[in-house]
Amino acid sequence: MELKAFEYELPVHLIFGAGKAECIGKEVKKYGKKVLIVTGRGSTKRSGLLDRVEKLLEAEGLEHLLFDEVEPNPLASTAEKGAQIARENGCEVVLGLGGGSIMDCSKSIAFAAVNEGKIFDYIYGKKTGKGALPLILVPTTCGTGSEGNCFAVLTDDETKDKKSLRDYSVIAKASVIDPELMMTMPKKVLASVGFDALCHCMEAYLSKACAPVTELFAKEGIRLIGENLVKAYENYEDKDAWGAISLASTYGGMVINQAGVAASHGLEHPASGLRNITHGRGLAALTPVIYKKSIPAAPERFAEIARLLGGKDENELVDILEQLLETLELKTSLGNEGVKMEDVDWMTENAFKVSLASINNHPRVFTKEEVREIYIEAM
Repeated sequence: MELKAFEYELPVHLIFGAGKAECIGKEVKKYGKKVLIVTGRGSTKRSGLLDRVEKLLEAEGLEHLLFDEVEPNPLASTAEKGAQIARENGCEVVLGLGGGSIMDCSKSIAFAAVNEGKIFDYIYGKKTGKGALPLILVPTTCGTGSEGNCFAVLTDDETKDKKSLRDYSVIAKASVIDPELMMTMPKKVLASVGFDALCHCMEAYLSKACAPVTELFAKEGIRLIGENLVKAYENYEDKDAWGAISLASTYGGMVINQAGVAASHGLEHPASGLRNITHGRGLAALTPVIYKKSIPAAPERFAEIARLLGGKDENELVDILEQLLETLELKTSLGNEGVKMEDVDWMTENAFKVSLASINNHPRVFTKEEVREIYIEAM
């Protein structure tokens, strides 16, 4: 077999393991004395994590401000507001504390704090960035893998375009991945983010840009999720299972950094950008439909995914995924998630505007009419 040429670079310091949250203050101190903590409106407060982190920062003599306005599917305006606060208060480092939306918004804040103007001008390449504030990330969900890549997904307030900022300056200086921090998630959140992590690994493995190094991480991520997601979902005390899916989630973030995502993410982003649906649930509605139509284009790759998930060949994969979704109480449709039939034409056009690279990265490249048919079938 002829190996393809590739390049691989991912300069992120991963600190992984149970109890590693205790090092947060020491890691932040390496990059500045005044910290902007970026988080959401509730979960880190309810779990006690925010209070714990503030004490760790204070123990290192660090001053901190709190920006706790990040919403699911974060808006560009939210990132720009956080960046303004960081600039006005002379913050030297950004600490992102939460799930994928919060980590993505933290990256965007760190970037926008040193790059003035509309952040979507940088996302669409109209402007070129000049770095970012140093960034420390602490994930509290095991889904996006944002702690392990240079992507930051935002939604434009006006156009509803959902697209990622991709800039190596927003790779975290350190990501502290403590599986014990994940264990406060509600089961429905675990199901959603766990399936997102699985999709990252599957899509990177299916990607036309998948490199040999990426393939190793992607396949191991698929295996770890296949063997452990249901275990964690059914038994929150299974710390080994939580550790495995937390690691797999980080692998998922790392592999899409090199190989990108494919059609599932490409078609989901217009739906969640327009209707603000939960990302993992959107993927659950779309992925079985997309894969059913894609298997003939790459049967060996789909067969390998099926085997890693406990099946025999490619013909079993869609059934395996649908059974997993049933077990996780995640089986759904776009209609159930709030997408309307009259949205289909807009989503189809928007997919080719914001996600053309992902559509072309998929084993089978769908036409506009085929994408429209997928949306209708997923309704």
